[in-house]
Amino acid sequence: MYPPLDIGPAMPYSAFPPPLPHLLQPLPASQKVLVVDDVPDNAAIICNVLKGMCDLMVAHDGEEALSLARQHQPDLILLDIRMPLMDGFEVCRRLKADLETTQIPIIFLTAMTEPHCEELGLNLGAVDFVTKPFRAPVLQARVRNHLEIARQRQMLQRLSHSDALTGVANRRFFGAQLTREFLRLQRLGQPLSLVMIDVDHFKEYNDHYGHLVGDDCLVQLSQTLLEVLHRPGDLLARYGGEEFICMLPHTDLEGAVLVAHSASEAVRVLGLPHAASPLGETLTLSLGVASIVPSPATSAQQLLADADRRLYQAKHGGRNRVVWQG
Repeated sequence: MYPPLDIGPAMPYSAFPPPLPHLLQPLPASQKVLVVDDVPDNAAIICNVLKGMCDLMVAHDGEEALSLARQHQPDLILLDIRMPLMDGFEVCRRLKADLETTQIPIIFLTAMTEPHCEELGLNLGAVDFVTKPFRAPVLQARVRNHLEIARQRQMLQRLSHSDALTGVANRRFFGAQLTREFLRLQRLGQPLSLVMIDVDHFKEYNDHYGHLVGDDCLVQLSQTLLEVLHRPGDLLARYGGEEFICMLPHTDLEGAVLVAHSASEAVRVLGLPHAASPLGETLTLSLGVASIVPSPATSAQQLLADADRRLYQAKHGGRNRVVWQG
Protein backbone atom coordinates (compact mmCIF):
# COMPACT_ATOMS: atom_id res chain seq x y z
CA MET A 1 0.00 0.00 0.00
CA TYR A 2 1.09 3.60 -0.53
CA PRO A 3 1.09 6.57 1.86
CA PRO A 4 -2.02 8.77 1.84
CA LEU A 5 -2.23 11.18 -1.05
CA ASP A 6 -1.43 14.69 0.15
CA ILE A 7 -4.09 16.81 -1.49
CA GLY A 8 -3.20 19.77 0.71
CA PRO A 9 -5.47 22.27 2.43
CA ALA A 10 -8.77 23.36 1.00
CA MET A 11 -8.21 25.84 -1.84
CA PRO A 12 -10.56 27.89 -4.02
CA TYR A 13 -11.91 26.10 -7.06
CA SER A 14 -10.13 28.57 -9.33
CA ALA A 15 -6.73 27.51 -7.96
CA PHE A 16 -6.78 24.18 -9.75
CA PRO A 17 -6.16 23.37 -13.40
CA PRO A 18 -9.11 22.61 -15.65
CA PRO A 19 -9.66 19.01 -16.67
CA LEU A 20 -7.55 18.06 -19.65
CA PRO A 21 -8.56 16.03 -22.68
CA HIS A 22 -7.50 12.46 -22.28
CA LEU A 23 -3.73 12.35 -21.92
CA LEU A 24 -3.27 9.57 -24.44
CA GLN A 25 -5.03 11.44 -27.24
CA PRO A 26 -2.59 13.07 -29.71
CA LEU A 27 -2.57 16.83 -29.99
CA PRO A 28 -4.80 18.03 -32.86
CA ALA A 29 -2.99 18.30 -36.18
CA SER A 30 -4.52 21.71 -36.88
CA GLN A 31 -4.38 24.54 -34.34
CA LYS A 32 -7.14 27.08 -33.69
CA VAL A 33 -6.81 30.86 -33.81
CA LEU A 34 -9.49 33.27 -32.62
CA VAL A 35 -9.53 36.65 -34.41
CA VAL A 36 -11.27 39.41 -32.44
CA ASP A 37 -12.06 42.63 -34.32
CA ASP A 38 -15.24 44.69 -34.33
CA VAL A 39 -14.74 45.69 -37.99
CA PRO A 40 -15.77 42.75 -40.21
CA ASP A 41 -13.54 43.87 -43.10
CA ASN A 42 -10.50 43.94 -40.83
CA ALA A 43 -11.28 40.46 -39.51
CA ALA A 44 -11.69 39.20 -43.08
CA ILE A 45 -8.28 40.60 -44.09
CA ILE A 46 -6.59 38.93 -41.10
CA CYS A 47 -8.29 35.61 -41.85
CA ASN A 48 -7.25 35.81 -45.49
CA VAL A 49 -3.59 36.36 -44.45
CA LEU A 50 -3.69 33.36 -42.09
CA LYS A 51 -5.79 31.07 -44.29
CA GLY A 52 -4.29 27.59 -44.53
CA MET A 53 -2.07 28.03 -41.47
CA CYS A 54 -4.70 27.17 -38.85
CA ASP A 55 -8.41 26.83 -38.16
CA LEU A 56 -9.88 30.33 -37.80
CA MET A 57 -12.74 31.68 -35.70
CA VAL A 58 -13.97 35.27 -35.59
CA ALA A 59 -15.56 37.34 -32.82
CA HIS A 60 -16.77 40.92 -33.36
CA ASP A 61 -17.04 42.05 -29.73
CA GLY A 62 -15.61 41.28 -26.32
CA GLU A 63 -18.43 39.15 -24.98
CA GLU A 64 -18.43 36.97 -28.08
CA ALA A 65 -14.66 36.62 -27.78
CA LEU A 66 -14.90 35.46 -24.16
CA SER A 67 -17.62 32.96 -25.03
CA LEU A 68 -15.77 31.48 -28.02
CA ALA A 69 -12.52 31.28 -26.05
CA ARG A 70 -14.16 29.29 -23.25
CA GLN A 71 -16.07 27.05 -25.63
CA HIS A 72 -13.35 26.27 -28.19
CA GLN A 73 -10.08 26.77 -26.28
CA PRO A 74 -8.14 28.30 -29.19
CA ASP A 75 -4.37 27.94 -29.30
CA LEU A 76 -3.91 31.66 -29.95
CA ILE A 77 -6.02 34.84 -29.86
CA LEU A 78 -5.47 37.90 -32.09
CA LEU A 79 -7.13 40.73 -30.20
CA ASP A 80 -8.01 44.27 -31.30
CA ILE A 81 -8.02 47.00 -28.64
CA ARG A 82 -10.53 49.60 -29.85
CA MET A 83 -13.92 47.91 -29.61
CA PRO A 84 -17.28 49.17 -28.32
CA LEU A 85 -18.68 48.14 -24.91
CA MET A 86 -15.57 46.16 -23.90
CA ASP A 87 -12.14 47.10 -25.19
CA GLY A 88 -9.34 44.63 -25.86
CA PHE A 89 -7.53 45.40 -22.62
CA GLU A 90 -10.60 44.39 -20.60
CA VAL A 91 -11.05 41.26 -22.72
CA CYS A 92 -7.45 40.33 -22.00
CA ARG A 93 -7.92 40.95 -18.25
CA ARG A 94 -10.96 38.66 -18.17
CA LEU A 95 -9.28 35.94 -20.21
CA LYS A 96 -6.29 35.93 -17.88
CA ALA A 97 -8.51 35.93 -14.78
CA ASP A 98 -10.53 32.91 -15.98
CA LEU A 99 -8.97 29.53 -15.20
CA GLU A 100 -10.43 28.06 -18.39
CA THR A 101 -8.68 30.60 -20.64
CA THR A 102 -5.72 31.95 -18.68
CA GLN A 103 -3.17 29.83 -20.57
CA ILE A 104 -4.28 30.93 -24.05
CA PRO A 105 -1.60 33.22 -25.59
CA ILE A 106 -2.84 36.60 -26.80
CA ILE A 107 -1.37 38.86 -29.50
CA PHE A 108 -2.72 42.41 -29.56
CA LEU A 109 -3.28 43.39 -33.20
CA THR A 110 -4.23 47.05 -33.23
CA ALA A 111 -3.91 50.45 -34.88
CA MET A 112 -2.94 51.98 -31.52
CA THR A 113 0.77 52.78 -31.68
CA GLU A 114 1.29 54.66 -28.40
CA PRO A 115 4.15 53.10 -26.38
CA HIS A 116 2.06 53.00 -23.19
CA CYS A 117 -0.52 50.82 -24.98
CA GLU A 118 2.08 48.21 -25.87
CA GLU A 119 3.44 48.30 -22.32
CA LEU A 120 -0.04 47.89 -20.83
CA GLY A 121 -0.91 45.04 -23.18
CA LEU A 122 2.25 43.10 -22.38
CA ASN A 123 1.82 43.73 -18.64
CA LEU A 124 -1.71 42.30 -18.87
CA GLY A 125 -0.22 39.04 -20.11
CA ALA A 126 -0.16 39.31 -23.90
CA VAL A 127 2.73 37.54 -25.62
CA ASP A 128 3.11 40.03 -28.48
CA PHE A 129 1.92 43.39 -29.81
CA VAL A 130 1.52 43.97 -33.55
CA THR A 131 0.46 47.32 -34.99
CA LYS A 132 -1.73 47.94 -38.02
CA PRO A 133 -1.12 48.23 -40.88
CA PHE A 134 0.89 45.04 -40.71
CA ARG A 135 2.92 43.23 -43.34
CA ALA A 136 1.37 39.83 -44.14
CA PRO A 137 4.65 37.83 -43.97
CA VAL A 138 5.47 39.36 -40.56
CA LEU A 139 2.05 38.52 -39.11
CA GLN A 140 2.28 34.99 -40.52
CA ALA A 141 5.72 34.51 -38.98
CA ARG A 142 4.64 35.77 -35.58
CA VAL A 143 1.52 33.63 -35.54
CA ARG A 144 3.50 30.59 -36.70
CA ASN A 145 6.09 31.11 -33.95
CA HIS A 146 3.53 31.55 -31.19
CA LEU A 147 1.54 28.53 -32.34
CA GLU A 148 4.70 26.43 -32.18
CA ILE A 149 5.42 27.71 -28.67
CA ALA A 150 1.83 26.89 -27.68
CA ARG A 151 2.17 23.35 -29.03
CA GLN A 152 5.41 22.80 -27.13
CA ARG A 153 3.79 24.12 -23.93
CA GLN A 154 0.84 21.74 -24.37
CA MET A 155 3.19 18.80 -24.87
CA LEU A 156 5.16 19.69 -21.73
CA GLN A 157 1.95 20.09 -19.77
CA ARG A 158 0.77 16.65 -20.80
CA LEU A 159 4.11 15.15 -19.87
CA SER A 160 3.96 16.74 -16.43
CA HIS A 161 0.45 15.37 -15.84
CA SER A 162 0.94 11.88 -17.22
CA ASP A 163 2.51 8.66 -15.98
CA ALA A 164 5.70 7.98 -17.93
CA LEU A 165 4.98 4.27 -18.45
CA THR A 166 1.26 4.06 -19.18
CA GLY A 167 0.44 7.56 -20.41
CA VAL A 168 -2.59 7.89 -18.14
CA ALA A 169 -2.79 10.63 -15.50
CA ASN A 170 -0.20 10.52 -12.76
CA ARG A 171 -0.87 10.66 -9.02
CA ARG A 172 -0.05 14.36 -8.70
CA PHE A 173 -2.51 15.37 -11.42
CA PHE A 174 -5.13 13.05 -9.94
CA GLY A 175 -4.79 14.78 -6.56
CA ALA A 176 -5.37 18.22 -8.07
CA GLN A 177 -8.35 17.02 -10.11
CA LEU A 178 -9.89 15.22 -7.12
CA THR A 179 -9.88 18.40 -5.05
CA ARG A 180 -11.24 20.39 -7.96
CA GLU A 181 -14.07 17.96 -8.64
CA PHE A 182 -14.90 17.65 -4.95
CA LEU A 183 -15.39 21.43 -4.66
CA ARG A 184 -17.32 21.65 -7.92
CA LEU A 185 -19.69 18.81 -7.06
CA GLN A 186 -20.15 20.20 -3.56
CA ARG A 187 -21.64 23.33 -5.14
CA LEU A 188 -23.84 21.22 -7.42
CA GLY A 189 -24.90 18.69 -4.80
CA GLN A 190 -23.87 15.84 -7.12
CA PRO A 191 -22.09 12.57 -6.21
CA LEU A 192 -18.44 11.77 -6.70
CA SER A 193 -17.14 8.19 -6.76
CA LEU A 194 -13.74 6.51 -6.74
CA VAL A 195 -12.73 3.02 -7.82
CA MET A 196 -9.34 1.97 -6.46
CA ILE A 197 -7.74 -0.93 -8.35
CA ASP A 198 -4.89 -3.29 -7.53
CA VAL A 199 -3.45 -6.00 -9.77
CA ASP A 200 -3.60 -9.30 -7.91
CA HIS A 201 -0.24 -10.92 -7.09
CA PHE A 202 1.72 -8.57 -9.32
CA LYS A 203 4.97 -9.20 -7.47
CA GLU A 204 4.67 -12.87 -8.42
CA TYR A 205 3.92 -11.75 -11.99
CA ASN A 206 7.15 -9.75 -12.16
CA ASP A 207 9.13 -12.52 -10.51
CA HIS A 208 7.84 -15.07 -13.02
CA TYR A 209 7.88 -13.08 -16.28
CA GLY A 210 10.37 -10.30 -15.56
CA HIS A 211 9.92 -6.57 -15.10
CA LEU A 212 9.89 -5.72 -18.82
CA VAL A 213 6.93 -8.00 -19.36
CA GLY A 214 5.41 -6.55 -16.20
CA ASP A 215 5.69 -3.06 -17.64
CA ASP A 216 4.01 -4.18 -20.85
CA CYS A 217 1.27 -5.75 -18.76
CA LEU A 218 0.58 -2.43 -17.00
CA VAL A 219 0.41 -0.62 -20.34
CA GLN A 220 -2.13 -3.12 -21.71
CA LEU A 221 -4.06 -3.00 -18.46
CA SER A 222 -4.29 0.80 -18.50
CA GLN A 223 -5.57 0.75 -22.09
CA THR A 224 -8.21 -1.80 -21.14
CA LEU A 225 -9.34 0.22 -18.13
CA LEU A 226 -9.62 3.33 -20.28
CA GLU A 227 -12.07 1.56 -22.55
CA VAL A 228 -14.39 1.09 -19.58
CA LEU A 229 -14.60 4.85 -18.96
CA HIS A 230 -16.98 6.42 -21.45
CA ARG A 231 -17.60 9.98 -20.20
CA PRO A 232 -15.25 12.94 -20.75
CA GLY A 233 -15.19 13.81 -17.03
CA ASP A 234 -14.05 10.36 -15.92
CA LEU A 235 -10.37 10.08 -15.07
CA LEU A 236 -8.02 7.11 -14.84
CA ALA A 237 -4.72 7.59 -13.02
CA ARG A 238 -1.84 5.38 -12.05
CA TYR A 239 -1.78 5.69 -8.28
CA GLY A 240 1.56 3.93 -7.86
CA GLY A 241 3.18 0.62 -8.80
CA GLU A 242 0.38 -1.73 -9.85
CA GLU A 243 -2.40 0.42 -8.37
CA PHE A 244 -4.78 2.52 -10.46
CA ILE A 245 -7.67 4.74 -9.51
CA CYS A 246 -10.77 5.89 -11.39
CA MET A 247 -12.50 9.15 -10.53
CA LEU A 248 -16.14 9.25 -11.59
CA PRO A 249 -17.90 12.64 -11.24
CA HIS A 250 -21.72 12.68 -11.26
CA THR A 251 -21.71 8.94 -10.50
CA ASP A 252 -23.39 7.42 -7.44
CA LEU A 253 -22.32 4.25 -5.66
CA GLU A 254 -24.48 1.98 -7.81
CA GLY A 255 -23.00 3.40 -11.02
CA ALA A 256 -19.46 3.17 -9.68
CA VAL A 257 -19.96 -0.47 -8.73
CA LEU A 258 -21.09 -1.17 -12.30
CA VAL A 259 -17.92 0.50 -13.60
CA ALA A 260 -15.81 -1.59 -11.22
CA HIS A 261 -17.42 -4.84 -12.34
CA SER A 262 -17.01 -3.78 -15.98
CA ALA A 263 -13.31 -3.14 -15.36
CA SER A 264 -12.87 -6.53 -13.71
CA GLU A 265 -14.67 -8.27 -16.56
CA ALA A 266 -12.71 -6.37 -19.23
CA VAL A 267 -9.44 -7.55 -17.71
CA ARG A 268 -10.77 -11.09 -17.50
CA VAL A 269 -11.64 -10.98 -21.21
CA LEU A 270 -8.21 -9.50 -21.96
CA GLY A 271 -6.81 -12.78 -20.67
CA LEU A 272 -3.27 -11.78 -19.80
CA PRO A 273 -1.49 -14.98 -18.66
CA HIS A 274 -0.47 -15.15 -14.99
CA ALA A 275 0.99 -18.60 -14.43
CA ALA A 276 2.24 -17.62 -10.97
CA SER A 277 -1.17 -16.58 -9.65
CA PRO A 278 -2.92 -18.82 -7.10
CA LEU A 279 -6.23 -17.43 -8.38
CA GLY A 280 -6.13 -18.94 -11.85
CA GLU A 281 -4.23 -18.76 -15.12
CA THR A 282 -4.93 -15.12 -16.05
CA LEU A 283 -4.51 -11.71 -14.50
CA THR A 284 -7.21 -10.50 -12.10
CA LEU A 285 -8.02 -7.35 -10.16
CA SER A 286 -9.12 -6.37 -6.67
CA LEU A 287 -11.27 -3.25 -6.54
CA GLY A 288 -12.57 -0.97 -3.79
CA VAL A 289 -15.43 1.46 -4.47
CA ALA A 290 -16.49 4.53 -2.51
CA SER A 291 -18.98 7.29 -3.22
CA ILE A 292 -19.99 10.53 -1.56
CA VAL A 293 -22.06 13.63 -2.14
CA PRO A 294 -19.46 16.27 -1.27
CA SER A 295 -20.39 18.71 1.48
CA PRO A 296 -18.58 20.98 3.95
CA ALA A 297 -18.87 18.16 6.50
CA THR A 298 -16.99 15.70 4.27
CA SER A 299 -13.63 15.73 2.51
CA ALA A 300 -11.85 14.33 -0.51
CA GLN A 301 -9.40 12.67 1.86
CA GLN A 302 -12.28 10.83 3.51
CA LEU A 303 -13.49 9.57 0.14
CA LEU A 304 -9.99 8.35 -0.70
CA ALA A 305 -9.70 6.61 2.66
CA ASP A 306 -13.05 4.84 2.12
CA ALA A 307 -11.95 3.57 -1.32
CA ASP A 308 -8.59 2.46 0.07
CA ARG A 309 -10.22 0.62 2.97
CA ARG A 310 -12.53 -1.27 0.64
CA LEU A 311 -9.63 -2.19 -1.63
CA TYR A 312 -7.87 -3.55 1.46
CA GLN A 313 -10.97 -5.62 2.24
CA ALA A 314 -11.07 -6.95 -1.32
CA LYS A 315 -7.42 -8.00 -1.16
CA HIS A 316 -7.67 -9.61 2.24
CA GLY A 317 -11.01 -11.22 1.44
CA GLY A 318 -9.54 -13.43 -1.25
CA ARG A 319 -8.81 -10.94 -4.08
CA ASN A 320 -10.38 -10.99 -7.56
CA ARG A 321 -13.46 -9.17 -6.30
CA VAL A 322 -15.20 -5.81 -5.94
CA VAL A 323 -15.97 -4.43 -2.45
CA TRP A 324 -18.20 -1.40 -1.95
CA GLN A 325 -19.52 -1.82 1.59
CA GLY A 326 -17.92 -1.86 5.02
